[in-house]
Amino acid sequence: MEDFIEYVAKWMVDEPDAVRVERLQNGDHVAVHLYVHEGDMGRIIGREGRLATAMRTLLSVAGHARAVDTSLDIR
Repeated sequence: MEDFIEYVAKWMVDEPDAVRVERLQNGDHVAVHLYVHEGDMGRIIGREGRLATAMRTLLSVAGHARAVDTSLDIR
């Protein structure tokens, strides 16, 4: 799951080398932390948060297929 988020994020930003993803698992919950360069925050979030919402939706679908609850935190 986190590999997919990293792939999508690197495709969207100007500084792909600054993209880093961490996975924190606590039982049936997986929290994915996406770190990007400060200048790329707007690109990742998108207009009115649409891109961030889309990435969260994709992560949720992937988690549902694996029977885990997921969350995405962009930092």
